[in-house]
Amino acid sequence: MRMRPSSAVLLLALCAPAVSLSAQPVPSVRPLGPVVSVSPAGLLGSVSLVRSLPHGAVLVHDITRRQVVLFDSTLALRRTVLDTTAANGAGYNSRIAGLIPYLGDSSLFIDPEALTMSVIDAAGEMVRVMAISRPGDADFMIGGPFGTPGVDPLGRIVYRGFAPLDRRGASTGPPEPGKPFRMAQMPDSAPIVRVHLREKSIDTIAWVKIPAERREAIQTDKDVVVTVRTNPMPVVDDWALLADGRVAVLRGRDYHVDWVAPGGERSSTPKVPFAWQRLTEDDKMRLLDSANVVWQAERERRNKRVNGGEAVGTPVGGAASRAPQMRFQVPRIQPVDSKELADYRPAFRAGAMSADAQGRLWIRTTAPDDTGPVYDVVDVNGTLVDRVRLPFGRVISGFGPGVVYMGVLDDKGARLEKARIR
Repeated sequence: MRMRPSSAVLLLALCAPAVSLSAQPVPSVRPLGPVVSVSPAGLLGSVSLVRSLPHGAVLVHDITRRQVVLFDSTLALRRTVLDTTAANGAGYNSRIAGLIPYLGDSSLFIDPEALTMSVIDAAGEMVRVMAISRPGDADFMIGGPFGTPGVDPLGRIVYRGFAPLDRRGASTGPPEPGKPFRMAQMPDSAPIVRVHLREKSIDTIAWVKIPAERREAIQTDKDVVVTVRTNPMPVVDDWALLADGRVAVLRGRDYHVDWVAPGGERSSTPKVPFAWQRLTEDDKMRLLDSANVVWQAERERRNKRVNGGEAVGTPVGGAASRAPQMRFQVPRIQPVDSKELADYRPAFRAGAMSADAQGRLWIRTTAPDDTGPVYDVVDVNGTLVDRVRLPFGRVISGFGPGVVYMGVLDDKGARLEKARIR
């Protein structure tokens, strides 16, 4: 039956509000506000994490030069809190360590080798040392590729833990020369956990998808060759701890946020709008070829650095060998088959999200960054409220009230820059 014009107009009028309410507006990309302070050149080797302190001061963790330094509000050096010199009183002794926000204006320095957590106050003084309550998790509490740990208002440390290796199908017994040795495989997901520092209780609050790899080894008379099959464009999740204790879990499959409150209550917010880019088979092949070139060049560089001609290797599944003919081979990385790649370019990569002082999530997207990376800014309602382009070569290392801290490399090492958000 033919619909009368008046009925058609009424139907459109009824449908229009539903369409407009369901679609989030997408803000235009704007540049970050001006840079207002820069740290001295040659002082830092990296900017791993910035801890905002009262009156604009900041603690900076420099994992490259193994130091923690305190800057004033103009980013002039106030003091070195930790380094590798014995004269400093408290040393940066681990090969790798972590710095995370603690209660109030204090911070925790995580030493996974000594299995200690040192409390640093707002003045940069070491005030006490605690033992790590779960020694097996020490390496995961330093952050880095596992996200940024922190402590919620109830005194529980929140970090990304680990899942057991998948040993199904793994080879048993010593490897035979020339024959493949199937290794235990890394899991494709990991838990976000909360540990009460006093009670040492632990609960898993969420699971996140992480990059998965397939490993296989072959031992010869002189070499142990490990092949790693990896995806250069995995679909992963990310997470962040907010100052009020909420944990945000960003889902890579459809780009939405799941929220876990300090008391365990769970909620989800709508998908964040994103211009998904479909990948053709040619796009996938170009991506795999490009990644393979980079991986092989990096493997060759690392082989030369690790072996230095004749280095001692470690046979798979056995003890370290002192035989001069055994030579360690850096794992050979090979891409997965193109059919294992997603049909759409993921919206973000692992480690893309952090929370600012106002509780908003800053997500570094995979949008082309020829002129600088683009961050989506999402509020606690899951609404895309801002899109910000950073200057080229910068990454976000921390936030303060109304400001963002960025690290940038130069010919002398690294610099810390402080810029207004607007």
